[in-house]
Amino acid sequence: MAKYLLQVSYTREGVQGVLKEGGTGRKAMVENLVAGVGGSLEMFYFAFGKDDVVTVVDVADNATAAAIAMKVGASGAATVSTTVLLTPEEIDRAAQTEVDYRAPGA
Repeated sequence: MAKYLLQVSYTREGVQGVLKEGGTGRKAMVENLVAGVGGSLEMFYFAFGKDDVVTVVDVADNATAAAIAMKVGASGAATVSTTVLLTPEEIDRAAQTEVDYRAPGA
């Protein structure tokens, strides 16, 4: 399983839906959505500013995370920005991995 940060911005229609269902209704829907693809919801918060909702989900892979983002985006009620989250141990492995790289012009 992999963790993803989903930053959601509602359209006007999305905000109207939240007003109708309430915040707990939206959280329950997201929990069900993620569980339906074999994942789990780690956290869910409403926010002020550019993002209206910030969540962390644990799902199988990039394709599953992309499927969630595409389904939400296709609804027209929200846009989603998805970020792959890495553990400190994954960064340690990355830092120890040899990569043959040459900077441009070097």
